[in-house]
Amino acid sequence: MEREKILIGWAKEDITPDRPVLLHGQHYARVSKYVNDPVTATSLAIESEKGEQLIFLSCDLVYLYEEVCNEVREYVKGKLPEIDVQKISFGATHTHTGPTMKEGIYETSEKGVMSPSEYTKFFVKKAGDCIIKSWQNRKEGMISYGLGHAVVGHNRRATYFDGSSKMYGNTDDPNFSHIEGYEDHSVNLLFTWDKEKKLTGMIINIACPSQETENAYFISADFWHDTREEIYKRYSKDIFILPQCSPAGDQSPHLLIGKKEEGRMLELRGFKEKEEDIRMSARKEIGRRIANAVDDVLPYTKEDMKQEVEFKHIVKTINLPMRMVTEEEVKQAKQEIERLQREKETPNTFRHLSRNKEVIERYEKQKENPYLPMELHVIRLGDIAFATNRFELFLDYGIRIKARSKAVQTFLIQLSNGEGTYLPTERAVKGRSYGAEIVDNLVGPEGGQVIVEETLKEINNLF
Repeated sequence: MEREKILIGWAKEDITPDRPVLLHGQHYARVSKYVNDPVTATSLAIESEKGEQLIFLSCDLVYLYEEVCNEVREYVKGKLPEIDVQKISFGATHTHTGPTMKEGIYETSEKGVMSPSEYTKFFVKKAGDCIIKSWQNRKEGMISYGLGHAVVGHNRRATYFDGSSKMYGNTDDPNFSHIEGYEDHSVNLLFTWDKEKKLTGMIINIACPSQETENAYFISADFWHDTREEIYKRYSKDIFILPQCSPAGDQSPHLLIGKKEEGRMLELRGFKEKEEDIRMSARKEIGRRIANAVDDVLPYTKEDMKQEVEFKHIVKTINLPMRMVTEEEVKQAKQEIERLQREKETPNTFRHLSRNKEVIERYEKQKENPYLPMELHVIRLGDIAFATNRFELFLDYGIRIKARSKAVQTFLIQLSNGEGTYLPTERAVKGRSYGAEIVDNLVGPEGGQVIVEETLKEINNLF
């Protein structure tokens, strides 16, 4: 594969709604009361001398539905046909305090709330314009890359002596045995530079969703806002920061062990002021840690800028075997529906009823098509690789890919180009609990391993 000079362009758009919206990420309806900090869309466009293209769009949202991605592509295609819209890859930080874009997930009787359809229309234009601007901003540039570390994500599944697991389970329990899985504290970093060797932007890729203040009733980018602010303070507000969430379906920034110790350190560092929510303080600490990783890596990588690189972008559809619903699981779903209908209605009732009804519908239709298509992007950019998947993919799958990848450094991106349900490991399914139940999964461990093998085949063919 030949090395080619590349053009690099950046853009950013504010995608914060100007009215209250339904917030996405919990099993009950939340209407935003105010904007704590803006949610944004950031776009990076790269083109080679011979016309290969890559556009990453990263958004402060829980995820992007496939139909919304397609609407953005159609908008861009209509405005700027020279862009190969199939080479646009969408990603989400998985903040739980961003607007939802699908009708019927939540219900509210509050007046003056922007509907999901209205927000989608607003978002499509904003996202499309962001992509177009990044393409129009292309100039000759260089890249460098490196690996840092920051403790951000933690495995959130506690396992007990009876073999069961529980997401956010109590570890102060005589039956607590261990944390179910691994944690990945690596920070994959890609830096972009102009011809004068001035820093223009960076991709920051970590294995953790942005949900430190996930239950809040305000609009927020969560810890990515604090991370951006910290990096801007240390470098410049003129640089662009594009977050990517690596496979982290069983990870979160919440601690299961060490809460007291971490709380004390937040106070000593001056992050916990007055009666401020400790999770708001934790966001600042996460921003500090990620910025420290940038500080650690940047001085070394700036000595290794590349103006000419091997560049190839593959887009393909792979078919994943769906997790089949059993008769026993249908029975359990019906019993749960009956229980919910009998008992006093709670904020969770509507969403849990919907989820169990969906299980029954899946059972009735699953023989018609037992596969779920997934759009897969695999990119070689110099000695590094990028690869996407649409799920909240448990960490083990990402580790399997990284361990066997021929690339010097491998950036994996979950929640890309479609709605992301959890995709658990074999041990998580055995341990059960939220994230590993049939109501949470369209695809199970068999399909997860298909993602691993198909991704590795494409990465390693490029190297």
